[in-house]
Amino acid sequence: MILEIENLKTHYQTEKGVVKANDGISLSIDENEVVGLAGESGCGKSTLIRTLIRLVPKSAHVTANKMNFKGQDILSMPEKDFREKILWQGIGLVPQSAMNALNPVYRVGDQCIEAIQAHTNYSKAECEQIVKRLFDAVGLQAGMMKAYPHEFSGGMRQRSMIAMSLVLNPALVIMDEPTTGLDVLVQERILRNIKEIRKKSESSVSILLITHDISVIAEMSNRIGIMYAGRLMEFAESMELFNEPYHPYTLGLKNAFPSIQALDRELISIPGSPPSLLGDLPGCLFAFRCPFAIDECENERPPDLEIKPGHFVHCIRTDHIEEFRKLAGDKKTWQSSKSAT
Repeated sequence: MILEIENLKTHYQTEKGVVKANDGISLSIDENEVVGLAGESGCGKSTLIRTLIRLVPKSAHVTANKMNFKGQDILSMPEKDFREKILWQGIGLVPQSAMNALNPVYRVGDQCIEAIQAHTNYSKAECEQIVKRLFDAVGLQAGMMKAYPHEFSGGMRQRSMIAMSLVLNPALVIMDEPTTGLDVLVQERILRNIKEIRKKSESSVSILLITHDISVIAEMSNRIGIMYAGRLMEFAESMELFNEPYHPYTLGLKNAFPSIQALDRELISIPGSPPSLLGDLPGCLFAFRCPFAIDECENERPPDLEIKPGHFVHCIRTDHIEEFRKLAGDKKTWQSSKSAT
């Protein structure tokens, strides 16, 4: 197991109270596995990333029963050890703003070389060979190493950041919205590059793929987690999640994305907006938007039920799932929720 997280909470202290950006997240990533996390903007995906790589502000209070990387407790690890032994060498990152993450007055290749030299004793010539190999892997010509970021297109900058995240051959690469802002052809090219890199890699590379685009994680991921309002609503193998979803929020997300198997199907949005994460929020946070919610949903926090081996659901009404799946495809069902009225 590469990464193991159990009951992770990242709370921010503000003037108005405590914001529970992550409130009890549990997940794991195995060797050579791609785990996708999907959810609406503001659901806590990026906070989870910042927590893992220690980029949360000082106002954040982070606790967890377990947060291990390759068996090492990275929650209690000293900052110096974490930056020297875990960042880049163990965990690489492709940030959400990858197209704007490069230093505009610094050659792209030199920025990649600097990352290698900061953690190794390699000569500059050895570093250049590593970067050339990775540029080739992501579909960039070696000559582009001498170019500045403004000479790259958006897709090229995105691919250079993917190359940079792999320079020290980390066991885990976190990709935060790697295809956001790119046209569909460039998206497809980047996803294909990622697949090819994983096949050609000398050692297994696991990926934590963060996105709001279900189609991206459906193509790339072995297992998928669905996040909402700082909590993990459902977590299962990819095919099982799409074929047999158990949480009403997962059903709603499926309705909102087109399918090539049903081109004439009307897309159905989920009425309402996610709740404020400020203060103590009882019950299921999706209850106000859920057409299947009952009084207990608003007052009782659901447990993380393991419906099947490896399939976890944050809902108290899983016994009625067959009925919910039939009703979820009807637009009138979602118009009956409290948020729609």
